[in-house]
Amino acid sequence: MLRTPRRTAILGGAAVAVLGAVTAVSVQASAAEQALPRPRPSVSATPSPITPPPGVRRIGAYRVISGTQTYTCNAGGAFAGPSVPEAMLAGTGGRVHHFAGPSWQSERDGSLVKAAKVGELPRPGTIPELLLEVTSHAGPADGILADAAYIQRLSTSGGVAPARACTPGETVAVPYGARYVFWG
Repeated sequence: MLRTPRRTAILGGAAVAVLGAVTAVSVQASAAEQALPRPRPSVSATPSPITPPPGVRRIGAYRVISGTQTYTCNAGGAFAGPSVPEAMLAGTGGRVHHFAGPSWQSERDGSLVKAAKVGELPRPGTIPELLLEVTSHAGPADGILADAAYIQRLSTSGGVAPARACTPGETVAVPYGARYVFWG
């Protein structure tokens, strides 16, 4: 004899015996309910400092597969000031080498861009997210990076300068992670 588990559920004030497995219940919204406006996400009155300008489109996304930010100890005995990146990125257009400049070069076709920071969004415990504007292009006109106008550095982790004392001129390479999105 096969036994089916018996459960009791309260529906609308009446006890109902439920046999076997419980199945999904779907509810159809009435026409009046469907006509109600749906809540929309609120738009911040202040745009993010790392949002690319209107009119550009995403042309590629890459993640850091290995990378460091190198800091040099200043005359005051602290790792302060700008860092120098050295990273390998992988993504939609293959591999891209990111290095001092800051520069990005496609390993697939040699296209190269240099950029300058135009926006920054601090993140606690990690290097900031950035918006960079491309300042120069080199390489093939139809290269992977040829149409890049802006670069975002997002989802950062690590890469923060050490807080310890140091000897002026000493360098330290700190591992970091990020995602880079190219806009054109």
